Amino acid sequence: MHTRFLIAAALVAGLAVASCERTSGPPGTPAPAAYTHAVTTDISGYYMPADPVRIGDWSLDHVFIGQASEFQTWEGGARSETFAPVMLQFDDASSPMAATDPGEAHSVTARVLPTRYEVTDTAVIFEGRSPELGRVVFDGRLDPDALATSRRTLGGGDGAVMTGTLTADGRTVRDVGLRWWMGD
Repeated sequence: MHTRFLIAAALVAGLAVASCERTSGPPGTPAPAAYTHAVTTDISGYYMPADPVRIGDWSLDHVFIGQASEFQTWEGGARSETFAPVMLQFDDASSPMAATDPGEAHSVTARVLPTRYEVTDTAVIFEGRSPELGRVVFDGRLDPDALATSRRTLGGGDGAVMTGTLTADGRTVRDVGLRWWMGD
């Protein structure tokens, strides 16, 4: 009986070690931070699809990027269950339309908060989870010149300022073009 206990304990310990994922370099190297930003200009705002982006019944409504203070708060450990400095929102395109302040919108939405992000002046890498869409990943490249032009014209024009790849609900959409909008 004692031998079975030792074998079982050894198996459990071995499985625990094997299930650990190394996301950093050699032993002793710290794991990378889950949330990082290195932004030298204001890239805050809503990034709206230039063309519809559908994944099943869900359509991408926007990618939100907050201001520097919102990144600092989140990365400092003060986190909300409903808001983050980077998040994606989807609409259930099969849901009924409802009256809202700026007009009409779908009545069912899914806001995806990050489990990891990396934001720079030229890149937005986001990972999150939602009950509706499962694992959500966005890997976008920001065009600083196009963003600067869009900000000067207060979001005028339909040109994409960010292009990326979106994966949600096990499906991938490439060449997602997003235009900038400052919001209300």
